[in-house]
Amino acid sequence: MRTVIVLGLIVLSTAAVSACGGSAPASAGLDVVAAENVYGNIASQIGGSHVSVTSILTDPNADPHLFEPDTSNGLAVARADVAIQNGAGYDPFMTKLENAAPSSKRTVVSVADVLGVHGEDANPHFWYDVPQLNRIAGAIAAALEQADPGHAAAYRTGLRHFEGSLAPLRAEVARIRSRYGGAPVAYTEPVPGYLVAAAGLRNLSPAAFTQAIQNGSEPTPAAVSEMNALVAQHRIRVLLYNSQTVSPITEQLVAAARRAGIGVVPVSETLPPRLTFQQWQLRQTRALAAALAK
Repeated sequence: MRTVIVLGLIVLSTAAVSACGGSAPASAGLDVVAAENVYGNIASQIGGSHVSVTSILTDPNADPHLFEPDTSNGLAVARADVAIQNGAGYDPFMTKLENAAPSSKRTVVSVADVLGVHGEDANPHFWYDVPQLNRIAGAIAAALEQADPGHAAAYRTGLRHFEGSLAPLRAEVARIRSRYGGAPVAYTEPVPGYLVAAAGLRNLSPAAFTQAIQNGSEPTPAAVSEMNALVAQHRIRVLLYNSQTVSPITEQLVAAARRAGIGVVPVSETLPPRLTFQQWQLRQTRALAAALAK
């Protein structure tokens, strides 16, 4: 019901602006709205001074899966020249906001569509997929260019700079793969799943546990027992956990891992304040390497 009310307010607010003969406040450059600040940061780096980026999901302490949009979010989408969303069921509110304020001039980027990843069991945390980051950034740059062809050269330059800046992150992932490839690890939910795979690590987490935690439901007793056994029997070298969506079950698991001397690495779904995307991912990847080295 709250979503319906919010969407109704968005439509009324947009209509009121048009009826008065006014317009939304002018912004500096191309209006870009990103559902997640991860993609907003990438768009800002590529677009530079030619884009004005608004990110909707920004709170590093909030659970993105519980997010509900408000009227300001809807108005931002209504004004957007480019909208960037994750897709794969991660941010369905974006499609609702776009449908509430249709625009023929708006270019929409769905990262799930770019990567061709769909399905109920798909891991939607694409920003951890280091090998695919060039495709994601390329799609964002192409959308900026389509919406603003006059600055195409600048967007292409921004894309090259962004891709080049990923070199330290790629090198760290390669180093982990070279030194620790095949090492057994586990995670409480699939947030870092793509990173674990790219680094050549072996995930032992039972899917029945990780999917339940990701969906906000209780894992079965059998799944909890299997996950606890990984720690109790020292069958893993590192436990990664989502620091944004902790629960009594995951807190107990993390505490048990620490008592057992197993490396514990927190990861998050939202870009923390004052960090670039590259700095954030490099910091987390180095933390994983340090935990493996113990």
